[in-house]
Order: sequence, then structure tokens, then C-alpha cells
Amino acid sequence: MKNVKLLWQYMKGNRLIYIGSILSIGISTLINVINPLIIRTTIDSIIGDAPVENTGTMFGLIQRLGGVEKLRDNIWMMAILLVALTVINGVFLYLKGKLASTAAESTAKKIKDQLYDHLQHLHYEYHVKAETGDLIQRCTSDVENIRRFLGVQFVEIGSALFILGFVLVIMLNLHLKMTLISMIAVPIIFTFAIIFFKKIKDAFQQYDESEAKMSTVLQENLTGVRVVRAFARQDYEIQKFEEKNSVHRRLTNRIIRLLALYWSSSDLICFLQIALVLIVGAYWTANGTITLGTLVVFTTYEGMLLWPIRQLGRIIGDMGKTLVAVERIQEILDEQREQMVENNERPMIRGNIQFDNVYFEYEKNKPIFDNISFEVKEGQTVAILGPTGAGKSTLAYLMARLYDYQGGSIKVDGHELKDMDKVWVRKNVGVVLQEPFLFAKSIRDNIKLAKPRSSDDEVFQVAKVASIHDTILEFDQGYETMVGERGVSLSGGQKQRVAIARTLIGNSPIVIFDDSLSAVDTETDNEIRNALKSRKNKATTFIISHRITTLSEADFIIVLEKGKITEIGNHTELMNNNGLYRRVWEIQNSIEGQEEIVADKRI
Repeated sequence: MKNVKLLWQYMKGNRLIYIGSILSIGISTLINVINPLIIRTTIDSIIGDAPVENTGTMFGLIQRLGGVEKLRDNIWMMAILLVALTVINGVFLYLKGKLASTAAESTAKKIKDQLYDHLQHLHYEYHVKAETGDLIQRCTSDVENIRRFLGVQFVEIGSALFILGFVLVIMLNLHLKMTLISMIAVPIIFTFAIIFFKKIKDAFQQYDESEAKMSTVLQENLTGVRVVRAFARQDYEIQKFEEKNSVHRRLTNRIIRLLALYWSSSDLICFLQIALVLIVGAYWTANGTITLGTLVVFTTYEGMLLWPIRQLGRIIGDMGKTLVAVERIQEILDEQREQMVENNERPMIRGNIQFDNVYFEYEKNKPIFDNISFEVKEGQTVAILGPTGAGKSTLAYLMARLYDYQGGSIKVDGHELKDMDKVWVRKNVGVVLQEPFLFAKSIRDNIKLAKPRSSDDEVFQVAKVASIHDTILEFDQGYETMVGERGVSLSGGQKQRVAIARTLIGNSPIVIFDDSLSAVDTETDNEIRNALKSRKNKATTFIISHRITTLSEADFIIVLEKGKITEIGNHTELMNNNGLYRRVWEIQNSIEGQEEIVADKRI
């Protein structure tokens, strides 16, 4: 019931169109119901000698057409009447289809827009954990299931109800006993359909989940195809996909078997019901209990009545699939949106930062930061070193408010970071992430992403600071060069430098380089750092790296280990300690020394 209410909410704004479609199918159904009565009257009273009942719609219609005698001489008029009603019926069927399709497409668009908007505003943590393939499947296949149901089956429910109501009333007025015989199969098929619905709903749930897993494998493989080929893992990936595909095929076959069982069983029941009506009707017609026209009406109505009841299984099946889709979509929409504007505090940010006993954890009782404290002055460069998992990237996430700390305080120019507007924080804290992501646009558009209205001179300037300007000019199309999906046409170092330029163009007073110089050579690294120093409005800069040459020129260096600051100071001070910083320096110096010896021998 909950999912039905949600579906009704999705239809908001299009409900009147659906009502128009249902009214159209109601009129069409009424015309279909009247046609057999016209045929009955023609057979019994115009061709035959049975008197026309002195009451009812048919009597009034015959009188308007000139009476029985006139119609016997001009029987073609009844044929023209049937053709005219068929044309009118076709018009309303067209309206039904057009209105239902229009409303369904509009509803599907609304759901897609709502989903996309909601996904854009979910917490960073949600996207870290969510499977991309599953999200894509929910935003495409599940929405398509809803669109198809609302465009076809939803209106068919109205059609079935109209047929059941109109036909049952007319049949009861014609002959009570014949009506009871004609209705024997209805409760049987209906009960069977309810049982079928319960089974098919679970089957569709598993089917959707298996399709989502298969989509995830496909998405991961296409995204990481270069890694797959580099490690010759094609056979492994093929096998992994085949396993998911086999599960999907098994669940698909289960649905097909359920549908086959329902359709074959309901067909058998329907044909037995029609046979029963024909046998009993023929017997009663022969002994004069009912007229031939009444038999024709009942056999016609029987087909009209059984078809929507039989279709109930398809409708219920599609409804089951739709309600599963609604549930999966609503799981996304129920996720709490990130509140970007909490109290509208937007102070001037210059770059003075103070960490005071900051505590942060991703999982309960597993701290990433355990009461760390340090202070950075405006314009200073801070280097951060630490082993994997020490919390270096987490620091960048906290500064950009992608996550909020659970204890202590982070103040920026005297203002508590938690109390600042998140949009304002992210405009003033530029982060160059470890894995640079570029969109399938031109290099110019990628750089201008943080500041769309920036001039070409600004683009060129930040590209020079990022030491990528000359490289871009060497491309055939220069800054108009398309980088391809995820920046696939550029090397790792080139992507990182474009990402650096994209961050710098925002002129953020705080800039964080999260190991984003790792893919460039030492010389380029040095060029970028020197260019950053020479900028007029020097930002407060955090450099996260394992390269000592990158860290050594910072104003001071923070060494993180197991969620705590174990060392802090400049290069000279840390070299006097026998800590992690010095050990990393000795290892890197040793490697560089060995490389120089090998190079000398080759010469």
C-alpha cells in the first residue's frame, strides 16, 4: 500500500490527464458494450419477429431511427450505426492512448529529474559507498518500468472496471441464470491472479537486483578497461560477467515460467468458461428459454468480460514490477540530502586555520583523527606526510566539509567551520584530489569548470602555473582539444596538471593538493611549486605528498601516524629527529643514489 501511495505521488501534476484518459476508455467501453445490444436487436427484432421491449435505450434509439418497420426495409441503417459507433470508439481509443502516453512520459521525466537532482545533493559519503551500476539501473530501467505501467496498464485497470460494471449490469437485466453461469470463472481467475501477484513480485525484486549487479560489473569493466587489458585480465572479467549474467538468466527464466503457468492456466479456465456458456446457451436457445440474439450478446460479452479479467494477471505482474521499481527509486529519494545552507554564515576567508583537539571517525570507535591540533597562518604552505590510512586525505575532506568532525574545533579566520555555509566553504577551499577526474569536454571547458565566466587570459595564466600551458599548445586543437571520457586521451601527469589549473582558477584562499603532484616528474613538480609561490595572492596551501623534495620547502611539515601528529616542524628540525620523516628521506636518498650509480655505469 505504501508503494501505491508513492506511485500516486509521482503522478502529481498529471493526474487530470490520467483522469481524461480513463474517461476516454470509459466512453470507448460503453460504445463496445452497446454494439452487441444493437446486433441482438437486429437479429431478434428487425430480422426476426421478437418484439422490442417498450423500455430502455434500444427502444428509444429504434424509435428515433423510424421504428422497426422502417429499419426492416432499410437494414443498412443498422450497419451504418455500427460503423459510426466504431469510428467514435476509435477516436476515444486514440484519446486514451495519447493522454495516457503523454502523462506517463511527463511522469517519467519528472521522476528522472527528481532522481538526478537528489543524487547531486546527497552526501559525499553516500556516493563513496553506492555502486554506480546499481544507481544507473534504478535511474533508467526502474523508471522505464514505471513509465510503461502508467502508459499502458494503469489505464487498462480503468478499462477492466468499466467493462465489469457495464457488462455485468446489462447481463443481469437480460438473463439472471445465464449471467451466473457466465461469471463462474471470474472469482477463480481473480484468486489465481492474486496468488500469482505475490509470487511474481518477489521474482521481479530478485530480477531487478541481479540486473543491477550485472550493470555494476559492466560499468566497472568499461571504466577500468585499460587496467583490465594492461594486466591481461580479460578472461577473469568475462567469467565474472558470465556468472552475473547466468544468475540474471536463471531469474529471468523463473519469471517466464511463472508467466507461462499463469497464461496457460487462465487460458484453459477462460476457454472452459466460454464453452460452458455456448453449451448452456445453445441448449436454452433451442428450447426457447433465450433468443438467438441473447446468446450472441452473452457470447460476445463473455469474451469482453474474460479478456480484462485474464489480463489482470499481466496488469498485476506489471504492477508488481512497478511497485518494486518504486521501492528501489524511493530508497534513493529517502536518503537525506546534504544541507548546503544551514545558517547562511559566509565570513571573509583569508586562510588562517586552527585545528583544536579535532576528533573524527568513519566507523564508530575507530578514530582517523584523535585530538589533533595545529595552527596555520594566512599564506603559509603546510606539508603533510604519513603512511597509508593515516588520515591525510581525510584532512582535505574535513576542510571542504565533505565530512564534519565529531569532536574538537576547526576555525577558519576565527569562525567555526561547521557553522559556515557549505557552498561558501567549497568556493573558498580548492581541493585537487588524488585521482583527477576530467569531463568529456574540451580542455578549456574543464579548466573553466570552477569559474565558467573566466576569460581566456585567466585560463592561460592558471595553465602556466600548473605547467600545462605549453603542452596544451602542442595539441592540434590547443585548448579546444577534447579530452575524452574521464580524460582518457591525456596522460596521468597531464590530467593532474589540468585538474590543478581547474582548482587554481577559482582563486581560493585555501588550496589543498591531495597527493596531486605524484604523476608529474620532479622538474615539473618544482616548476609548479615555484609558480605557486610567485602568485600575487598567495593562498594558504596544504601539500599532501610522499615526495620529500616536494615537502621540504614548506613552511612547516606535519607527520601523521595512526590518527595523531607524531612530528611537526620544518625540514631542518625534522631531519634532526629520528622519526618517520627522516626515515623516508633516507630511503628516497638511497634510491636516488642507486639510480645515479646505474646511470653512470651506462654512460
